[in-house]
Amino acid sequence: MSVKVAVVGCGHWGKNHVRNFAQLGALAAVVDPHAPTAQRFADEYGAAALSFDQALEHKDVDAVVIAAPAELHADLAVRAFDAGKHVFVEKPIALTLEEAETMKAASLRAGKTLMVGHLLQYHPAFVALRDFVGAGKLGTLRYAYSHRCSLGKFRTEENALWSFAPHDVSMLLALFGKAPDSVTGTGGSFVTDGVEDECRVDMTFPGGGRAHVFASWLHPFKEHRLIVVGETGMAVFEDSANGDEKLRLYRHTIDTSGAAPVPAKADWEPIPYGDDEPLRTECQHFLDACAGGKALTDADEAMRVLDVLLKASA
Repeated sequence: MSVKVAVVGCGHWGKNHVRNFAQLGALAAVVDPHAPTAQRFADEYGAAALSFDQALEHKDVDAVVIAAPAELHADLAVRAFDAGKHVFVEKPIALTLEEAETMKAASLRAGKTLMVGHLLQYHPAFVALRDFVGAGKLGTLRYAYSHRCSLGKFRTEENALWSFAPHDVSMLLALFGKAPDSVTGTGGSFVTDGVEDECRVDMTFPGGGRAHVFASWLHPFKEHRLIVVGETGMAVFEDSANGDEKLRLYRHTIDTSGAAPVPAKADWEPIPYGDDEPLRTECQHFLDACAGGKALTDADEAMRVLDVLLKASA
């Protein structure tokens, strides 16, 4: 089955979807509230520039890719399902669990795929890390933390938690393989009143595992780092690093035979990973799901992430 998509929203991130689906030979149409923007991308990639209603009515459009503000996700997705289309929606899936449940129900009613853009689940280095942890090669997880920081881009419509942290929460839930039994969050607004520039989310998991996320766009340098500490090893996924340093394994040990624990440090070693572009992999995964496969980042996974965000915001 050859799936054709309409990308809804050609802005800062949506334009990357336009490029990738075009390169995959799956772009049928583009939709944007700014008509000249839609026409420019349509001309560049040989697609049709349509309104959202026209895209839903178009016989050659099998699916819509929604890269619009989160407050529009539920309405656009439900309308697309009611028109018999598959739906990919960027993170977060919605702003409330009720909206997300409505989206899931509409997808089930239509018998169509609902997939959410938790991009780092498709990053080859994280895939390798997830498989490494899942195979028990770090032993039982003790704790993990993720830092996603940079200087800007400053938002006024959403805070750092909702803009940055969904990626990290998604990765941590995948690594621990279960929902947390406790979630707390804090944050601070320094640039725009009421919009938190930095935030921290703390989670505890059944069995004693712990995790936290620190996200900030008020930071002196770019830092995208996930550290995972298990009983038998430690791993680092540093997306802002290059080559072998992006995914590292540390086999440090701790001697507890004496009066006080003594660490024995080991040199790091690389964990092999692929070189596929994460967004290209994600886009292809959506096309495969529409053709009969199962989406990795489906509604249930996205709602588990959303539940953490809401609890951290409470």
